Amino acid sequence: MKIKVKVVPKQEIHKKIDTDFVKLDSFLKLNDAVQSGGHAKVVIQGGEVKVNGETCLQRGKKIRKGDRVEFERKIYIAE
Repeated sequence: MKIKVKVVPKQEIHKKIDTDFVKLDSFLKLNDAVQSGGHAKVVIQGGEVKVNGETCLQRGKKIRKGDRVEFERKIYIAE
């Protein structure tokens, strides 16, 4: 029996930020990637979020223009 695997490319979502930076947990909420701040805390501290290709465990990590946040096969780009 053969099993076929379909690889879905990561979706890129661009989000404009109007300040110098946004904290990672807030950035996830702004993009509707999580349901609440509590949900953001759980996924970040669980190692499910990458910032610029590296796993980030800091909820207060400053996301600046040009940063790429990866979560659940989506890439959120701060502009």
